[in-house]
Amino acid sequence: MTKAELVDRMAKDAGVSKAAAGKALIAFTKAISGALKKGDKIVLIGFGTFSVAKRKARKGRNPQTGKEITIKARKVVKFKAGAALKKSV
Repeated sequence: MTKAELVDRMAKDAGVSKAAAGKALIAFTKAISGALKKGDKIVLIGFGTFSVAKRKARKGRNPQTGKEITIKARKVVKFKAGAALKKSV
């Protein structure tokens, strides 16, 4: 499903215009991004949990040359599906 298809579905299900649904989706993604940037955990009961995890620096290989490289430590976004979402799939 693309973003446009999601906006269409949201508009239809909520009974609002596509423009309003698009603004709501943008506001939702900005709110999630902002909270994750601050290190917060977002819990949507029945849907899932968004959180930030730290990955340590590690050794890797360049697949083209086979040369060993160092992959820097970084933060990554994790998502754990909630019970209702798991059950629906």
